[in-house]
Amino acid sequence: MGKTAITPTRAENFPEWYQQVVKASDIAETSDVRGCMVIKPWGFGIWENLKSELDKRIKASGVENAYFPLFIPLSYLEKEAKHVDGFAKECAVVTHHRLEEKDGKLIPTGKLQEPLIVRPTSETIIGESFSKWVKSYRDLPLRINQWANVVRWEMRPRLFLRTAEFLWQEGHTVHENLEDAMLQVEDALRIYKEVVEEILAVPVIIGEKSEAERFPGAVKTYSLEAMMQDGKALQAGTSHYLGTNFSEAANIKFLNKEGEHVLAHTTSWGVSTRLIGALIMTHSDDDGLRLPPKIAPKQAVILPVIPKENQREKVLEYANLVNEKLSKTNIRFTTDNRDIRGGDKKWQWIKKGIPLMIEVGPRDVESNNVMIARRDTGEKIKVSIDDIQTTCEKLLEEIQNNYFNQAKSNLESNTIKNISNLEEFKDYFSKNTGFVQAPWSEDEKEIEKILKPLKITVRCLPRGLKPEGNCIFTSKPAKSVAIFAKAY
Repeated sequence: MGKTAITPTRAENFPEWYQQVVKASDIAETSDVRGCMVIKPWGFGIWENLKSELDKRIKASGVENAYFPLFIPLSYLEKEAKHVDGFAKECAVVTHHRLEEKDGKLIPTGKLQEPLIVRPTSETIIGESFSKWVKSYRDLPLRINQWANVVRWEMRPRLFLRTAEFLWQEGHTVHENLEDAMLQVEDALRIYKEVVEEILAVPVIIGEKSEAERFPGAVKTYSLEAMMQDGKALQAGTSHYLGTNFSEAANIKFLNKEGEHVLAHTTSWGVSTRLIGALIMTHSDDDGLRLPPKIAPKQAVILPVIPKENQREKVLEYANLVNEKLSKTNIRFTTDNRDIRGGDKKWQWIKKGIPLMIEVGPRDVESNNVMIARRDTGEKIKVSIDDIQTTCEKLLEEIQNNYFNQAKSNLESNTIKNISNLEEFKDYFSKNTGFVQAPWSEDEKEIEKILKPLKITVRCLPRGLKPEGNCIFTSKPAKSVAIFAKAY
């Protein structure tokens, strides 16, 4: 077995492997503030591309961007009981508004009359604005999105997956009725599926969350569930129909066509930097990060190889020619002219997951060729410089498809559909990780006793699946088909 860049390997210790990939790829690091992270340029480049792909689709669907305060008065959260109960243990609270020096130390003072919550999510404070903006059915639908940071006090932080502060987008909309609101819920799911599958190359299963797994205060919650290489689930996005619960709390009423004041129907939906965690755990290998070309900050790097100093000028001149040719394409690329050993330079880019490395050396200058190395397969291809544009474009498309197909194969081969009773269910999860798709009676209390000790949750109730027979847990008639899995 050959030596790998990442130690331990996925097979040896998947959670530690994940942390080492983040470190080796130079995308983020742990902050001195407990539970928080510093997203470094290569990692933030991934987020910027993801943000761009989402933002243009969100705007194309008719949603406008806005921004709302980071601080939320405690009384706002108290208006929606289920909501505050769901987030109470994760809230960061501001109680003072200044510092004073005392005995050489800074002491918080100036106690606030009302504590402020650092935004864990924005339904309540956005609802207060909506209650002022919405007066008539003519004001609807009102569809707003914001790009922001949120704070949820995580006890067991892990970079990108669970951090005290993270970045996201959150959509919030107001509608006349259930039907219009559900169209928005579906539209958000469509956008998410398109970006996660087509840009991140991560296949997902869409379904409704069970009652116990719903967003606090929602009537219905839908999620996109992705499978990581270790068989565990990761929630890749959510879209919520909030009914009139938040409208009642925030007094979002409007005059309908019949001249009656009625409560509006609202939705919210979001994805976060957690998707970068999904990207890492879906595609990366034991040599580091592997980035699908559509999300990579740079899709190719030109690497001049200079064995002798007297060859430098010719090699760099030739590398500039390659640069000129790629500049005529839409490929995102860079040239690495750093004066470090060629082998070290290559391994740095391998660990960063760049899709293509284009090596340019003295022999390439003589033969009018370049050597292109693929990150997905490791294959090296010698290409005439005249064909470099079309070859790189073709290879990038192949790599994008290859990553998606590998991930889809992992999802399909580790989704088990033939478990027929509780003993088989327990036996499977005692030896494996993966998704179990099985009939369920939707008896939440009964199933919690079984699933909690196994650290398994109901991930979602996939669409388009009709239940047949009895629940594998209770033997009662099945009401739905559910996906069960261990999860991040």
